[in-house]
Amino acid sequence: MRFSITAAVLSALAGSALGNSPGVSPASVNQDANPNSSFNIEKVVNTPEIPPKPDIVLLVDVTGSMSGAIANVKANLVNVISTVKASQPEAEFAVASFGDINDPNPFQVRQDLTADPGALQAAVNTLSASGGGDFPEDWINALFKVSTGSVSFRPDSSRVVVLVGDAPSHDPSGGHTLADAITALKAQNIRVLAVNVGQLDFSHQATEVTTATGGSIVPSDANSVSDAILNGLKNLDVTVKPDVVSCDPGLTIAFAPTETTVPSGSATTFTETVNVTSDAAQGSTLHCSVRFLLNGVPGGDAFIQSVAIKVKDVTPPTAECKDGPNPAGTTNPDNNANFWTLTSHDNVDPSVKILVRDSASDAKFGPYEPGTNIKLVQAPGATPNVKAGSGAVKWQITVKGCAVLVVKDAAGNESTASCCARP
Repeated sequence: MRFSITAAVLSALAGSALGNSPGVSPASVNQDANPNSSFNIEKVVNTPEIPPKPDIVLLVDVTGSMSGAIANVKANLVNVISTVKASQPEAEFAVASFGDINDPNPFQVRQDLTADPGALQAAVNTLSASGGGDFPEDWINALFKVSTGSVSFRPDSSRVVVLVGDAPSHDPSGGHTLADAITALKAQNIRVLAVNVGQLDFSHQATEVTTATGGSIVPSDANSVSDAILNGLKNLDVTVKPDVVSCDPGLTIAFAPTETTVPSGSATTFTETVNVTSDAAQGSTLHCSVRFLLNGVPGGDAFIQSVAIKVKDVTPPTAECKDGPNPAGTTNPDNNANFWTLTSHDNVDPSVKILVRDSASDAKFGPYEPGTNIKLVQAPGATPNVKAGSGAVKWQITVKGCAVLVVKDAAGNESTASCCARP
């Protein structure tokens, strides 16, 4: 029967992972947007069944009534480790034990955190049930010790103490109250998963500590402890919080809600608002990087979102006829009334070409590079034409009316300017 329960747990874990891979969707945003605009994206975060980078401490009651539960843990530890590592390869485990207040070792770390299954199995194999006098045991002290340096938790790890026992604790315990233990646990962001093999919650202490730390109580019998551990680990609540790591100037991102708490292995949704400021550089691509924290811990590469916004060019280029030089290269507006330099400027394209159109006919000439020098001849009775100039003058353009300069950038923004011959 124990095998079938464990197999069912493994099947459920695998099925969920295949059907809904943990991570953020969509993981990338690539979109065009105008300056001074915003848009929303629905973000779905599929949480893992087991928190990322877990540091899991197996804290086991070793008093006389726990022989069956200890035997179950010994027989199934490899299965527990392999199942957790299938979901979170960075997982590490520690093994500690507690007894009664007058036992020779009321608290003992059998193995500090390690990823070595052999070392963990060896540590669990040292557990044996003995001692224990009155009804309560001494696990409040054990929780306090685990939280205050007896176990070497890794930075940025998801910390869980799996408390396995069948009786409440003395309070105070080893000189520490339940309130002391809860304060120490919360200071280290440690959640308690209480596996109740009998009357662990007789005095509601387990309820109090699991509620305060965001953990849970999982009922079990002596023959199903390992299955209860797996079920408990994959049903802990997880708080998901978007964290904007960086954004280029001109781009901001906000999320609603700012965080959510859901059962691990389930999905949660955020509305992401991308805002492009009015002074965002047009024609540029701006980037943001967002990571999603799970219980304050980075979820890994699958929980990183990249945002790339191409800021549209919405500003038309400018065109102008400036006083130009005569063939000798001299610029004097009073004497060179019909010599012009065609100019244009665009905030994105450094070289927007210029088309010259006759305002009094359908004639068009060009396009010309900015800075082109022309002589403009305005002759209502002539046939519009263009011919090579001389010296500093590149072209001589004859039109019936005025020369209309037309400039159009790559984004399709267009503007015009008129250039008329002076009398």
